[in-house]
Amino acid sequence: MTAPLRQLLRAAYLPDEAAAVSRLAKETGLDGKARDHIVSVASDLVADLRSGGQVGLMETFLAEYGLSSMEGVALMCLAEALLRVPDDITIDALIRDKIAPSDWAGHRGGSESLLVNASTWALMLTGKVIGGSGATAWDIRENLLSLVRRAGEPVIRTAVTQAMKILGHQFVLGRNIDEAMMRAEGMIDQGYTYSYDMLGEAARTASDARRYFMAYCQAIMAISGQCKSHLIYHNSGISVKLSALHPRYELAQRNRVLAELVPRVGSLALIARNAGMGFTIDAEEADRLDLSLDVIERVLASPDLKGWDGFGVVVQAYMARATFVIDWLYDLAERLDRRIMVRLVKGAYWDSEIKNAQVEGLAGYPVFTRKASTDICYLACVRRLLAMTGRIYPQFAT
Repeated sequence: MTAPLRQLLRAAYLPDEAAAVSRLAKETGLDGKARDHIVSVASDLVADLRSGGQVGLMETFLAEYGLSSMEGVALMCLAEALLRVPDDITIDALIRDKIAPSDWAGHRGGSESLLVNASTWALMLTGKVIGGSGATAWDIRENLLSLVRRAGEPVIRTAVTQAMKILGHQFVLGRNIDEAMMRAEGMIDQGYTYSYDMLGEAARTASDARRYFMAYCQAIMAISGQCKSHLIYHNSGISVKLSALHPRYELAQRNRVLAELVPRVGSLALIARNAGMGFTIDAEEADRLDLSLDVIERVLASPDLKGWDGFGVVVQAYMARATFVIDWLYDLAERLDRRIMVRLVKGAYWDSEIKNAQVEGLAGYPVFTRKASTDICYLACVRRLLAMTGRIYPQFAT
């Protein structure tokens, strides 16, 4: 049945969103009573969290700089991006782009946190120094600001980078696998497990791909020290991006990708199996999905992985074809007599997917344009996964 399912997947690349949501809403199986119960439980959870009294730095920042404001978005972009920007020139450009245009003065003294208020003053002054007004060469005030701007960039860079690292630690566990594992120890002692991911862009050259491959090997060996249970699901694992392991990970290079990438991924999966951990193939952009499924099918079919339940795949619910992907994975597991892990997420490339579709002049979008549509698809996928536990171990994320 695999071939017909792949045809369904391809046909649903640019769906009619209204029709897709209508289909998915029926598949959720939720009537009015069930939805009311969900709202009640969710409201109680939020109320309990807000009354808990243990408010962290991240929550305090978000209370002042909501993601609905330009300043909040700027802070989140900086916090996520600065930890992986390699050079000072790019850091300075990023700080100028994100901080200078924003209205930091409007948040002055608005928080109960001394640290947040101090940060607001620092951001406001930084914006004034690096923003400038584009005055003429005879404007003495602007010339002085320009001098401070040039002389002060290293200081500003250091201060902003340090401040954003505090926020960035909410998103990034560590700068390398050793640092990440050290920070994870406290939660692991409480019974939690982690699926470690390596931040970075896709490989651009063959040397990039080799470097990522060796980094994944080293990370698997390091994580193996945390794998103490004979049950894979009770151990930490690793997530791998296929685009990091091949410099031409694109459909036009399909034959080359399958010849070169499948052995690399198979080698990593075998090392993970021997280490007793989960090994998950991370999601890519929509136009790479078909190629990713080809790689997944060939790697999973290896006799070396037979009897191992640690192979996993990430499915993105912001695509209307997510349910078809789950059906295809279930069919593949049945055909190969495997049990695999499927991690359901909402999606990570929404902005670029929308923009690329517009640039290419496509008739539609490969992802939903409304968050509510993604939520409905997520619920439909949850119901599907929970009905497939004979072949699939469901995992749920955001």
